[in-house]
Parts: sequence; C-alpha cells; structure tokens
Amino acid sequence: MTVIFVVAIALIAGLFFLLDRGLKAIARGRRRRVAAMRLAAAASRAEHEHKQRRHQEEASAALTNVLPAIVKDDRGPRKVA
Repeated sequence: MTVIFVVAIALIAGLFFLLDRGLKAIARGRRRRVAAMRLAAAASRAEHEHKQRRHQEEASAALTNVLPAIVKDDRGPRKVA
C-alpha cells in the first residue's frame, strides 16, 4: 500500500512539473509573439519615417537646384583699421 502511495505521489509531482513547464512554454510563446508584433510595428513606423525623410531630402535637393544655397563665408568678419 505504501509503495502505491509513493508511486502516486511521484506521478503527481511529475505531472505538476510537466504542467509547470507547459505553462511556462505557453507564456514564453505569448511574450515572443507580442514582442514580434511590436518589433514589426516599430520597423514599419521607422521605414515610413525613413521614406518621408528621403522624400523631404529629395524635395529640398530639387529646390536647391532651382534656388542655389547661400554660401557662408568661412573667413570671419573683416577688420577695419
């Protein structure tokens, strides 16, 4: 009778261990899925911002071709003596 009791407790402990591992695996999968969705959203947003920035740079370059930029003089102020 005690052998059956010990075997039953060992089986129950094993089942609880497997249940714990299964629940942890499910939670880890859920966290990874959420992280992947957040990463995809961030990548999409970054790509959209990059496209906007590139279009702004192209528009600025097109405007610079029409209106040349003012060249800044690097010599500094003139000294009057």
